[in-house]
Amino acid sequence: MDTIADFLTCIRNAIAARHKEVSVTYTRLKYEIARVLMEEGFISNFRVEGEGPKKRIVINLKYLDDGSSVIRGLERVSKPGRRIYVGSDEIPKVMGGLGIAILTTPLGILTDREARQRRVGGELICKVW
Repeated sequence: MDTIADFLTCIRNAIAARHKEVSVTYTRLKYEIARVLMEEGFISNFRVEGEGPKKRIVINLKYLDDGSSVIRGLERVSKPGRRIYVGSDEIPKVMGGLGIAILTTPLGILTDREARQRRVGGELICKVW
């Protein structure tokens, strides 16, 4: 089971249904991805609710004045059946630099820009634009 793909699909479905927030089960990786999305301005905020196995991440989605979502697309790249690893010089630019790629690196979860600056590669988790 691919929990990251489910996480991205929950966000995609919530945007399609114009929900203000979406709740997903908590994992540290999902928490870090949500942190990166908030730092990059794709979501307005997120919080962790509950304790133990009932812990959840509640993500507040961000919309423009015309009602369209800030997130135009989410794409899972590295999958359990086929992992995609890239070096610091092979990190792709998403939408010519308008979007971001999220990577797991030895330094933690980073965006493509941060990974290039720190000259570190890793597993390419997803692309957001």
